[in-house]
Amino acid sequence: MRRIHLLPGNADTIRAHSRLKFLIAAGILLGFCAATGQTGQNTPPLAAPRADYNYPANQSLTYTVDWRVFPAGTTVMHLQQEGDEERVSASGETLGAINLIYRVSDRFQSSFNRRTGCSAGFAKQLQEGRRQVTTDLKFDYAQGKALLNEKNLVKGSSKHSEAPVGPCVTDLLSAIFYPASQTLTPGQSFQVPVADAMHTVTVTMHVEARETVRVPLGTYPTLRVQPTAAAGTVKARGNIWIWYTDDEKHIPVQMRARLFWGTITFRLMALDQK
Repeated sequence: MRRIHLLPGNADTIRAHSRLKFLIAAGILLGFCAATGQTGQNTPPLAAPRADYNYPANQSLTYTVDWRVFPAGTTVMHLQQEGDEERVSASGETLGAINLIYRVSDRFQSSFNRRTGCSAGFAKQLQEGRRQVTTDLKFDYAQGKALLNEKNLVKGSSKHSEAPVGPCVTDLLSAIFYPASQTLTPGQSFQVPVADAMHTVTVTMHVEARETVRVPLGTYPTLRVQPTAAAGTVKARGNIWIWYTDDEKHIPVQMRARLFWGTITFRLMALDQK
């Protein structure tokens, strides 16, 4: 394996690692896709979860995050049932030499109705280098509005924005787990309306094939799914895949973003279930 030396004075290294600030986040895989998609009000409705599917009552998933040939960080995701809602939280941390160049410590939360799949909102607290920002996004379906409140803790500034939202959407974090509630058949696809801040995009989930993958936690038969934006594969920027276990649980055991400057891979290393 080729050894990579991280030099604080190396401009290319600094630029490359600064890009990691938005990749350590749990929602990056669908978020990247949504950010490059087409927006509009003609988004498809969100299909309800299968009647026989149950989201985890209390589950934690820990992933190693690798960039090219070396470890870049860890991501922990937690799902927990509270009444009719499923609450999702995620944290992302850079580690090792990357912290010397650009430290990332991000937190994310979302919740959705377990019966309909409709997201109630999405929040994030970002600490990336000197930048510290908190964002709270709520979906008011009765009023047909997305309500966004953002605060910059360093500058002491804040802003409030509103935008139209469809009758039922998912968010960037919940969207990682939503496909688990659907029937995943190789060769078939389904569409998901994903709301991010002030716009909603259509993400198409292509169930490509069955594949056996090895991650730190073990070896799993999986279904490889590729999310793409409404305009098609993310043009000129890369490709994204998520591997779900080929069983009734559809646990995301591996996620990958292959971009022009390198490949980021999330591999499941621990699974705690109560």
